[in-house]
Amino acid sequence: MLLRSLRAAMLCSAAIVSLAAAPVQAAYPDKPVSLIVPFPAGSGTDAVGRIFAAELGNLLGQQVVVENKPGANATIAAQYVARAKPDGYTLFVTTNTSHSAAPFLMKSVSYDPVKDFTPIARGGNLPFILVTNPKQPYKSVEELIEYARKNPGKVSYASGNSTGIVAGATLARRADIDLLHVPYKGTPQALTDLVGGQVDMMFTDLASGLPFVQSGQLRALAVSTAQRSDIVPDLPSMKEAGVENFDLNSWNGYFGPAGLPPEVVSKLNAAINQIVANPETKKRLAQLGFDAFSGTPESFAEFVSEQRDLWGNLIKDAGIQAQ
Repeated sequence: MLLRSLRAAMLCSAAIVSLAAAPVQAAYPDKPVSLIVPFPAGSGTDAVGRIFAAELGNLLGQQVVVENKPGANATIAAQYVARAKPDGYTLFVTTNTSHSAAPFLMKSVSYDPVKDFTPIARGGNLPFILVTNPKQPYKSVEELIEYARKNPGKVSYASGNSTGIVAGATLARRADIDLLHVPYKGTPQALTDLVGGQVDMMFTDLASGLPFVQSGQLRALAVSTAQRSDIVPDLPSMKEAGVENFDLNSWNGYFGPAGLPPEVVSKLNAAINQIVANPETKKRLAQLGFDAFSGTPESFAEFVSEQRDLWGNLIKDAGIQAQ
């Protein structure tokens, strides 16, 4: 009896020692998180991403560090995230450029926009506007089209992302005009050259372009959507401006690498939804020209698949050849 009691005590002690020695899994996150931005500092996605990063850091209790990895239609950053460890410490804030348009604008991309990522949450939309250098003679879309018809191939449009590329090509196709495309690695440099008169016009996101419009350095002609935007209600839609079947918008959302743990996805999704529900944060984002809203990971995943098909058709209809 004594031997049996002694053996039980030894087994119990061993179990206690074993439990004490077992590593305790830390709650996520227990170190800083990287948020990868596929566009340069000063771009609309960068400006919006930095607000989200600060708010996300407050909610998670860890610093969220923004890292800009621009270039190649956002595919450099996308490839980096796709190859990252799926532990929640490398996140991606991106747009339709990397996930909807690049697979059709480029002959090959080194990632699958659906299989290689874990959708976390929508962030919202970045409405685009058509802007020109105020020294140009046209003051409306109608006048621009008329001028371009009289001067085929002499009106240039800059682009700093896929939406700018597709919007310019779509305008040329819908209005039956010949425009000269001048691509840039990012929106900031394109806007600088537009203000300087090196190029004539471009479609840019409100976050990047609105300050130049407000300062008088650029002239805004229309929004890139079929309906007016609540953020800039005085600007006509492309339809109102006389261009039919023109409705382009840039979406924004958050991803991780494929295989992100469900509990991490759930925590991040809840935090992003909390951010966009905050009236003060939503107001700050609106001042940048960003329409903030979110939803579930499942609805975002479905949206991404739908947008890939939509942008594929837009690019095809615009007559853009993959480069």
